[in-house]
Amino acid sequence: MTGDSRTPFIRVTAMPTDLNPYGGVFGGWLMSQMALGAGSLASREGKGKAVVVSATDFAFPGAMSVGDELSVYCAIEATGNTSLTISAEAIARERNGDAETRVGQGTFKFVLLDENDRPRAVAERWA
Repeated sequence: MTGDSRTPFIRVTAMPTDLNPYGGVFGGWLMSQMALGAGSLASREGKGKAVVVSATDFAFPGAMSVGDELSVYCAIEATGNTSLTISAEAIARERNGDAETRVGQGTFKFVLLDENDRPRAVAERWA
């Protein structure tokens, strides 16, 4: 069996509604899945509400087809006073096999918010 030994933050199957007019998986759908994975990590590590404030450095080196399974892997790259910068990598696995292709990568910056939706400090363990 092949596959990545890391645990993905998101795993989802591309469906026909996720296609662009040319029949490929829409890049916006792929970016949204990456943002969901990165947001999951930001909320988990930030112990609360985290909102995306920027998305940069995107590349789409491969293509997905309907039915392919997408896994999104994330890592914290940097911290600020109230923010976490998270890299996201998207890997597609063909539906009827084990072949994998990196289909996306990008960076998201999240700001942690308190109960009044005001920026709050990153926990001391990340400072």
